[in-house]
Order: sequence, then C-alpha cells, then structure tokens
Amino acid sequence: MDTMTDDAPLPGLAADSSLHVAGGVEAPPTMNPRFVARRPRERSPEMLGEGVFAGDPVALSMAITLIESSRTEDQEPAQRLLDLCAARAGKAVRVGITGVPGVGKSTFIETLGLRLLVAQSRKLAVLAVDPTSQVSGGSILGDKSRMAGLAAHPRSFIRPSPAGKTLGGVTRRTRETMLLCEAAGFDLVFVETVGVGQSELAVHGMVDCFLLLTLAGGGDELQGIKRGVMEMADLIAVTKADGDNVRAAELARQRYENAVHLFGATPSGWHAPTLLCSAVTGEGVDDVWSTVERFVAHERSTGFFERRRNEQRRAWFREQVETRVLDAFLARPGVADRRAYLEGLVMRGEVSPRRAAAILVGDQDG
Repeated sequence: MDTMTDDAPLPGLAADSSLHVAGGVEAPPTMNPRFVARRPRERSPEMLGEGVFAGDPVALSMAITLIESSRTEDQEPAQRLLDLCAARAGKAVRVGITGVPGVGKSTFIETLGLRLLVAQSRKLAVLAVDPTSQVSGGSILGDKSRMAGLAAHPRSFIRPSPAGKTLGGVTRRTRETMLLCEAAGFDLVFVETVGVGQSELAVHGMVDCFLLLTLAGGGDELQGIKRGVMEMADLIAVTKADGDNVRAAELARQRYENAVHLFGATPSGWHAPTLLCSAVTGEGVDDVWSTVERFVAHERSTGFFERRRNEQRRAWFREQVETRVLDAFLARPGVADRRAYLEGLVMRGEVSPRRAAAILVGDQDG
C-alpha cells in the first residue's frame, strides 16, 4: 500500500486544497533492540514441588496458578502437585479474618502480621480474596498495595485472588492454596474474606480460628452483622478504637459481648471474647493475637482442634465429590443442548425451574 507523504492532498481533492495529511513517523522495529521476548519456562509438578519445599516464592506463585487453572490439560498436573505437597501440609495455624467492607481487615492484617514476623520470627502467608464484579467479571486485586510493608517482608507471602462467583468470600481453590503455603513452610496462614456478610460458613469450614472484625459508630452495630456470622466467631474485635472513637468502640464492644453471651459456649466450652483494637496505633492488636493463641491451645487441650480439622477434611471431600459429579454430568453428550432448551422453557414461563431440573437429570419425562 502506498503511504502518504507530507503535504499530500486527500484522495479526490484538488492539489491546491488546504486539507492535507501530515506525514507520520515510521514505527521502529522495536522500542528496545536488546529485548528478547521469552515465554515463562514450563515446570513439571515435580519441579514446582521442589521449589515450593525450598520456599521459593516464584515456584509457590506458579504452583497456585496451576491449581487455580480451569483448563482441562492442567487438572492432572495440578493433582500430582497437590499429592506431592499433602504430606508436608497441616502444620500451620489457620486464621480466617472477616468483617464488613471498610472495617479495616487489610490494615489490621498488616499491623498484626509485621508484629508476628518481627517479634516471633514467624512465616506468614495471607490469602486475600477480592470481590469479583458481576458486570465485568474482573477484580482489582489491590491487597498487596494495602499491605505494602507486609508484602516487602522476606518471610511473608501475599496472594490476592478473585472471589469469582463463590459465596462466603473465598475462592474455589482456597483450601488447596492453603495446603501449598503450608508445604512451603509457612506456619501461619491468614484468610482475608471479601466480607460480604453471607455464607461465611465457607471460610469457617477451613480455618482453626474465625476472627470477626467489627466497627463502632455506624448506628446499631448488631444490625450490620448476621447472627450466623456472630455465632461462628471464635473472637470478636471492635476495630478503629482510637482518638475520638474510643468511647463509641467500647460501647459497641459491650453490646457485642452481651449478644455473644446469649449464644452460650461452644461444644468445647469456649466463650468468644470481645476486644478493642486499633491497627493505626497498634493498641490492643497484641491482645487479639494472644487470645487467638489461647483459643488454639484450648481447642487442642480439649481435642476439638483435631476434630474440627477432621470435619473440614470430610466436608472438603464431599464438596469435591459433588463438584466432580456435576462436572461429569454436564459433560455428557447432549446434556448441554438439552439444558439450553429447558432454560428457554423456564425463561418463557412454560415450565417451572423445579420440573425442568427434574427432566434434565432424568427424574421426569420431558
């Protein structure tokens, strides 16, 4: 194709027309002549496992990406990797941290995490789950920027992941990601949830201690938290208890304490305490962690720690069975077309969703 030069008239215009096309600058072959595009080096599950065991953060990130993949060709390698890591997992203390958006979960984790890394020389992995837009399907994944100090520490690992369509503020592979972090030698794993206020049973079912962060000064605080979430909490902390907000935070703590007493003790005999803390000043943060340690010690001494872990393994197994059965059914020949046909009938109101589902799975004739 011919290129236009400086002062070349537009096609169809007279040579003396004032409308001209300015000549452009020809693009160079590359902005950096020394740059060579390289594809990431493929690593086998065995190689990734060796890197994970050695504490290599790059290998750990690649391993998590592999198990989070939904590609068919990645499923078998991911399973091999998990089999390799399973024997080295299970030794960390797992803490779920939830609360409404804006309560300061990331700031609290940053403050607490840095104290544990410095004072106790712990290794901390933070699995931060960001909400996924139901419109665009995207997530910001900005937790590393909100935990800049923690992200820069050599004994910490922060993995932001999109929540996707899952409820409870956890991703489908959070349990497996936790397993990989434990195999990498992290003795503390924090799971920061989206804080949607619904179905928090999901994160409660994979951690050893469930910490609920709350706010004061927003009206009737108890209206902002679901009863079920409070019943599952092993510890409640009222955050941002600093400056002019200290009195309001104490009043909120008393209200939560009164509400928790109505629920009674857990089967292990534990009564969930309510505390005050400020991630900005650091006041009360050490008390929150010492209470977490006291709770874990109590659960171990009563035998409920291992019982809880066993229940979680069983729930995980059943969840995997249900997922695989559903995936296998939907992959059967003709099921996708029949499902689309029945969805059309449901959308037009010609058949109820219940009857359409029964027809799809063969409980009723179509």
